[in-house]
Amino acid sequence: MDAAGIYARKSSYLECYVQIGVAGEKVISVSFPTKPDADADADHPLLDRIFAYLEGVTDDFGDVDVGLTVPTNQRAVLEAVREIPYGEQVTVDSLVRMTPGLHQGDQAADELVRTALAENPAPLLIPDHRVRDGPSAAPPDIEQRLRSLEGL
Repeated sequence: MDAAGIYARKSSYLECYVQIGVAGEKVISVSFPTKPDADADADHPLLDRIFAYLEGVTDDFGDVDVGLTVPTNQRAVLEAVREIPYGEQVTVDSLVRMTPGLHQGDQAADELVRTALAENPAPLLIPDHRVRDGPSAAPPDIEQRLRSLEGL
């Protein structure tokens, strides 16, 4: 991973920029602005991979180190989301079952999963678009394009 900073590149497929925030060796954010931060650099190896993915190259980004600064219970949910394979989708209920310490049928667990998805700091790298009936931290049009790309 390159030096800390903000990196962004315009995607014609998503009709916006893909912007990543990097601190140390970790990605700390992924966003989809219509205009990138003024100090964003377009050159980063992870952006190259993301753009290959947007062109149809299968990549689950499982090796990308994401620095999660979220509560521990949300971290467990987001780590479970990272286990959903490319091109597959699960339901919120399935994600509850996949997350250690959560129990199916528990309304608090369902709410926790939905909150973690909505507050996901790195959509695409933590593929919340693969949770069919849950919220995504990505804008709805971006979420739909990511689903379409993976045939979901």
